[in-house]
Order: sequence, then structure tokens, then C-alpha cells
Amino acid sequence: MHGRAGAVGLVGVGWAGPAAAQADPPSSDIAVPEKGGNYSTVPLKQDVITVAAVQSRVRAVDGGNPGPGVRANLDHMLELIDKAQFFGGKKDLLCFHEFPLSGWTQWSREEIDRLAIEIPGPETEEIAKKARDYGCYIKFGAYAKDKDWPGHILSITTIIDDQGQIVAKDWKARNIKGVFPGFELFTTTIYNVLDQYVEMYGADAVIPVARTPIGNLAGSSVQREPELFRCMALKGCELLLRTATGGFEPEDIRMMSYYNSIYSVVVNNAVSPDNPGFFDDQDGGAGGSAIYGPRGETLSMANSKFEQAVVARVPIASFRASHRIPDVHMALYQPVFGAYVPRYAPSLFSDYLPTGLEDAARFLDAQDRWS
Repeated sequence: MHGRAGAVGLVGVGWAGPAAAQADPPSSDIAVPEKGGNYSTVPLKQDVITVAAVQSRVRAVDGGNPGPGVRANLDHMLELIDKAQFFGGKKDLLCFHEFPLSGWTQWSREEIDRLAIEIPGPETEEIAKKARDYGCYIKFGAYAKDKDWPGHILSITTIIDDQGQIVAKDWKARNIKGVFPGFELFTTTIYNVLDQYVEMYGADAVIPVARTPIGNLAGSSVQREPELFRCMALKGCELLLRTATGGFEPEDIRMMSYYNSIYSVVVNNAVSPDNPGFFDDQDGGAGGSAIYGPRGETLSMANSKFEQAVVARVPIASFRASHRIPDVHMALYQPVFGAYVPRYAPSLFSDYLPTGLEDAARFLDAQDRWS
């Protein structure tokens, strides 16, 4: 897909952030409170919530004929929702990993375009029904398409509330670069089209926080970017919901909780038999799903690499009563950040969409400002 990827205008109604209707040009106001305890919230529905990280298999669908594979993965996800709610009391929030519907492999752009879902769409409707049936929130990741971004493939974290409504539909903030031999990811992130994104949705939508009756939630599949999670905390995030399909560093998750005094949930994939192209344990990268408290303490952790629900209770009301956003001495750091030159400029995918993984590596290598 070459040339400029047209993405202008406003989008439809339904939820905050990229999908919010905008009658006027988006506001540039950033939702960071002047006083650390006065961050924006909505009233809580209960004092304590029960959270489950559903550590499940990952299984890549056939990029040439994805329908049957997506159907089978969706059925498995729906069954796991039933299992998570079957024993041990009601769970108020179920968190799945980055790709429960499609899995992941080295597909072409054409193949991912074929398997990417629409949000809302048939798959989210079935998940929403489970959310209504159990009166719980459900968070999961997926490759997605959006009519307002023709030609782009998005990696979206979706949160569905206990009424079956989509309350968050958050783009991945950025892709990691330089870690895959011979290729780079070509999904469009906020950073890849930053100028267009801000023009359409406003600066506050760049780092979204969903303010819900079970707490202020922020989701991300990004690793190794503490600045991103600090910004979420500065905007009032209370529960950081992270995915890590294929492996992660537990200390990264734990310390983001500790440094920002928030709860964190990380969901990784389980051992995954019959996942095309990968060993069952994905070279040792399976397992480790966990829930951490605001002092970095482990509240609950997977006891194996197999499928399971990792469950913890979060006293959200008492936490909120005393919680403050991080106390950051920004005047020390702003001059350094202002002088810093990022390795890759933002908005590179506004003018060129790589045709595949190898083309993404070629294109980004040519844009490397540090080389």
C-alpha cells in the first residue's frame, strides 16, 4: 500500500478517545490535574473489585482463509470467560492477551487486512454478550480495521463494560523497533501517524485513560517505555492493563506499579500447542501473567505456563481515597527531553505504508536519524 493513506474527518459516536464524536475541532487540553489527588473519575459502583488475568493459548489463523481460525479462537475465548466465572466467585474484570482472536505470525499486509476485525463488529458483539451475562468488564487486544483509516492495520486494546458497551478502543502507542531479525512491524500506531491522529481526536486522546465505575483503566501492549506509563499515571490511571504476548520482563511490569503507585495487570500467552511456526512454549516465552499492587507487591501470579485465571481483589475505593498522581520534578527533566532527538520521526506512516514486514524494515532503516 503506497501513497498517502487518507484519514481526515471525524468519526462516529460510542466511546471516548478515537471513537468519540466531535462536533467541534478536538480540544488540545490534556487531562492532568493541577492538584495530585483531584484527577478525574466517575463514582465507583463498589468498594472492592475482583480482577482476573486470563492466561490463554495463542494460535495463529490461516492468513489466506482466516474465518474458521478466528471462529475457533473466538469460541475458545468465550469458553474461557465461562471458565473464569464458573468457580471462585464473580470476577468484575477479565483481561486477555494481545491476540486471542487471530494469534500472531509473519503475515503479509494483505493477510492481516483479511483477518483484522472491525470494532464494533460480530466478534465484539459475542464478547459483549458474555460481559452482559456475567456483569463484568472484558479487556482484550486485536488486529483491527477502521473505515476512517483506509489501508491501515491497527493493534487495538478494547475494553467492554458490564452492559456490553465499548468504553475504550485504544490504539497501540508505538511499536518496538530493532528487535526482530530482518523485519519490523508495519501496524499503524499513534506515533506513526501522530499529526493526523491529534488533528482528528485531540491531544488528550494520544494517551487515553478510561474512567469507569470500577476504576480508571488504561490498556497497552507496549513494553520497555516507562515514560508512556508515567504519563498514564499522571492522567489518573489506577489500573494499568498490559499484554505481553510472546514474553516480557516481569520487573518492567512490577516497577511500573511501584514507580507510579498504581495496580498493574499483565497477561501473557500460555503454552500453545499447534500454533503454526512456533514451539508450544514459544522458546520459553509463555506464562508469567500476574497482578501487582501499588508498591510493586505481587498480588497473584500464574503458577504454571498453562491456561489459567490469575485472580486478585483490588480495594479500589480505599486506594482512591488516598491515591495521588506521581510527584515528578519536571523542571529538572524538561530541558533534556526538549533537546532529545528521537531515532525515528513521528507520522512516518502518514505518507507511506510498508507493504510487509521486510519492507517495513527497509523503510524504517532509511528513516533512522541516528545512523
